[in-house]
Amino acid sequence: MSVRVQFTDPKGAVIEASGEVGDSLLKLGQAHGLPLEGTCEGQMACSTCHVVVAAEWFDRLPEASEEEEDMLDFAAGVRRTSRLACQIELTEALDGMAVTVPSEANDASRS
Repeated sequence: MSVRVQFTDPKGAVIEASGEVGDSLLKLGQAHGLPLEGTCEGQMACSTCHVVVAAEWFDRLPEASEEEEDMLDFAAGVRRTSRLACQIELTEALDGMAVTVPSEANDASRS
């Protein structure tokens, strides 16, 4: 089953994307050209894949681990519904989810 995700990039453009159940939000965003660097390649050792999940979707996610919360302390523009995209696994329950890549995001690999 495909899981649809609506990304809003740092400039406000909306990008519709679809991934498979079990894919990470980080990989889906990268595949669609979003500035989600993922320097640690999803090992939760950085905060370069920080996204802000729409409030109506935030409570549908599993709770963030203490390690993820610690990494978010280093992210710019953190909000109450901030998460690391590498820690969000696509599930059927997340079909239609909306996330925003903060304006502070910078993918150094694209510079």
